[in-house]
Amino acid sequence: MALHLYNSLTRRAEPFAPQDPGRTTMYVCGPTVYNYAHIGNARGPVVFGVLADLLRRRFGRLDYARNITDVDDKINAAAREQGVPISTITDRFAAIYREDMGALGVKPPDIEPEATGHIPHIVAMIERLIASGHAYAADGHVLFSVASFGGYGKLSRRDADEMLAGARVEVAPYKRDPGDFVLWKPSTDDLPGWDSPWGRGRPGWHIECSAMAAAHLGETIDIHAGGVDLQFPHHENEIAQSECAHGGAPFARFWLHNGMLTFSGAKMSKSLGNIEKVHDLLQVHPAEALRYALLSAHYRQPLDWSDALIEQSVRTLDRLYGTLRDLGAVDGDGDGEPTIPASIEAALDDDLNTPQALAELSRIAGEARKAGTAEERTRLRGELLGAGFALGLLQQDPAAWFARGSGDGDDARIQALVDERNAAKQSRDFARADAIRDELAGEGVLLEDTAQGVRWRRA
Repeated sequence: MALHLYNSLTRRAEPFAPQDPGRTTMYVCGPTVYNYAHIGNARGPVVFGVLADLLRRRFGRLDYARNITDVDDKINAAAREQGVPISTITDRFAAIYREDMGALGVKPPDIEPEATGHIPHIVAMIERLIASGHAYAADGHVLFSVASFGGYGKLSRRDADEMLAGARVEVAPYKRDPGDFVLWKPSTDDLPGWDSPWGRGRPGWHIECSAMAAAHLGETIDIHAGGVDLQFPHHENEIAQSECAHGGAPFARFWLHNGMLTFSGAKMSKSLGNIEKVHDLLQVHPAEALRYALLSAHYRQPLDWSDALIEQSVRTLDRLYGTLRDLGAVDGDGDGEPTIPASIEAALDDDLNTPQALAELSRIAGEARKAGTAEERTRLRGELLGAGFALGLLQQDPAAWFARGSGDGDDARIQALVDERNAAKQSRDFARADAIRDELAGEGVLLEDTAQGVRWRRA
């Protein structure tokens, strides 16, 4: 099966192949580094990291860029409040972001451009837009003329009135049209700024991504991805300024958008104050369980975040790691080496269907628990590890997984065995269920069947 991805631009799933067979390009909108990232911010890096690995397996070379926005009014406000240069804020939170994403199993992108390192590229792009009549200077600002681009709104499929109603539009006397957006704005002496043909100033948010993408990936990129909340106005504005600056060349062939995380049904956001910071969650939950939870729903759908979701992810990983532990070590003769099963690849080829891939992961584990021969156990262990590899899961030693935390590793191991016994009973594998009961009894752990389920206690 060929890789199919849902293209937000065309509103349909389409077969994907790179425009250059020797090089795939992908750009993902990265963080604005003025504070800790919340768990919703991590969904895109986790999901599109799985996509990056898949693209490399399918097509070879991938140039994957994820930017750092290190000049922004929120950064300026934080720096002013603390009385420090903006680099003090951005360096700190960029480092924390990388550390937190790494803990979640997110590999670094191939390219991590920073906005402040691309001011000449930004200025040059703005100059091209002015020269071609798509932008104008006014009162120290440079603005993009929305009316000059007939394709404006083609990504979000909104008309002009709807776009104005749904956006935070700054009313300013220097604008020709209320929907025109800022490419460059003046900086006072107490704000960061750079020299430009329009005076000392700083770039607008949207132009940064367009300039960085063009500098590293070319005028037309294969895939542009990010959160659905960025579709308008950020991505819409990127398309407008990029295509106008490049003589009408398409900016991105495929647009992918991940759904938002919700908390008790409400959108998770800093402005609503209902966020769960990745940095805080990592202090109390296994990082791999957070990753599993982020992959548990299809990336285009909303995901309701809760303690129950995390706990279920922990229990599932307990069972999976318990299976790996029971299967034992793989011989060093090459048999049982991690192999990504075709069913996993097929699920991911179907628009990154990670819920289906996770279901396949559990199915393989179930088969492995029932395997009757050493050959079957070796083969299925290799498939289980390979399936986990494709999803960034099950890559640590089972002993390390069960020893996590302070003193609770043995409790987790016991609970994993109890859960495995329950699963064995449900699948009518009574021999395995009895063997687990006997194993636990030998350790002094007694099982009690109650109306609420199986409980265990130490004798």
